[in-house]
Amino acid sequence: MAKVFDCITEELQEFIAHQHIFFVGSAPLTATGHVNLSPKGLECFRILSAHRVAYLDLTGSGNETSAHLQENGRITFMFCAFEEPPRILRLYGQGYTVLPDSPDWNDFDSLLPQIPGTRQIIVADIERVQTSCGMGVPLYEYQGQRQSLVNWASKKGKQGIQEYQQQKNIISIDGLSTPLHKS
Repeated sequence: MAKVFDCITEELQEFIAHQHIFFVGSAPLTATGHVNLSPKGLECFRILSAHRVAYLDLTGSGNETSAHLQENGRITFMFCAFEEPPRILRLYGQGYTVLPDSPDWNDFDSLLPQIPGTRQIIVADIERVQTSCGMGVPLYEYQGQRQSLVNWASKKGKQGIQEYQQQKNIISIDGLSTPLHKS
């Protein structure tokens, strides 16, 4: 049964802290645009307050979330308990992207892990907090975080990452610009 909360309560903050993976959902305004759903790990999610969260976004093959946030701001986070007891938590909100050259970068960077391949920080103001039972989510045993992305970014180096971002991360699959797009 779904339950709505006024904020991210201390109990829900503790639940989030124990999750090793979370999912980020976003979508463009156009009906023909692609809904994006991305899994995230590497312990990069932070609760800033009962109504604000942030995560360190690493360089990847696309940059859909950032493009969608620039267009309309809508974002949803989902956490699932893969161990007992079952629970699903969704955080609905309005988000924005903070780039490394932004004046706001230092406000958030010190709160997040330092990981090679960092692209940007996603910050969201949470408007709705909702749990559901999660009884249909299978049980999984956590084995650890993959280091593949970190190793790839370290091997590419800072200059290589910047070149990759300019090649792959400035336009979404629906043709929307991202904040990385240099006019």
